[in-house]
Amino acid sequence: MSTDANQARSPSKYDRLIASAKAVPPVPTVVVHPCDETSLRGAVDSAQAGIIRPILVGPEQKIRDTAAQGGFDITGFEIVNAAHSEDAAAKGVELIHAAKGEMLMKGSLHTDELMRAVTAKTGGLRTDRRISHVFVMDVPAYAETIFVTDAAINIFPDLAAKRDIIQNAIDLYNQAGFGQSPRVAILSAVETVTATIPSTIEAAALCKMADRGQITGGLLDGPLAFDNAIDVDAARIKGIKSEVAGRAQILVVPNLEAGNMLAKNLAYFAKADGAGVVLGARVPVVLTSRADTARARMASCAIASLYAHARRQRAPTVAG
Repeated sequence: MSTDANQARSPSKYDRLIASAKAVPPVPTVVVHPCDETSLRGAVDSAQAGIIRPILVGPEQKIRDTAAQGGFDITGFEIVNAAHSEDAAAKGVELIHAAKGEMLMKGSLHTDELMRAVTAKTGGLRTDRRISHVFVMDVPAYAETIFVTDAAINIFPDLAAKRDIIQNAIDLYNQAGFGQSPRVAILSAVETVTATIPSTIEAAALCKMADRGQITGGLLDGPLAFDNAIDVDAARIKGIKSEVAGRAQILVVPNLEAGNMLAKNLAYFAKADGAGVVLGARVPVVLTSRADTARARMASCAIASLYAHARRQRAPTVAG
């Protein structure tokens, strides 16, 4: 999620992430239906950078024609033929089950098509964790890399879903090289618990859940309004004493509508780049948009690959 004006920029938070991803082995990645120049370029660029090892799934001739038209060398890439986008999504999920890939990457199919295959009750990639989306945003005017969640999948999440949304984001932060124990701001319209604003009550409940060990690995505070979540002076003026207020690293939105508007405001008003990854499934899922810059697409791959690598390192080994 970005604009053309963001194409040229000085070294940034994303550059550091991409450099970190280049330093670990490339992650085998199932790229579903890369049948237009933008989506195929994202896979090729990330492969050439040593971040992923793509397996291209889709109509083989269409993929080869797209590569020829864009001047992409896909000679060394494995191609799995699929009849159409829906078939490609199904076969992509099958390849994950067959341990052929550790990441999924969206090509030129609709997000709904891919996520239907991922979330299918039979044969999908569900776990006991709610699936959610994180925008990892590089905002030039903000010192921290900002996570915005969930702005793409869960429309009106209840308390249990929000618990998983927060835990997914914390796990990504802790395992993908951003640091440890992120500061998590649970957003609402105001910073006081107010009976007529349900999101403030849920924010307070989520903070207490963290106190009781139901959410781990991060430091939570909420409800917080957006200004006092990200601006130290705004928090001070309101008299908020908190390790999170004014210095948030993860912003948890009340619902998808609020999150989508926030992410787009950051992209178009603050000139932020937004990488996207879906969590809570058996593997991370890279979601890219045609509006993404080449750097944002590569950053999405980099973040997901670092997370996949960390998960591989944490996986139990079986003694011979």
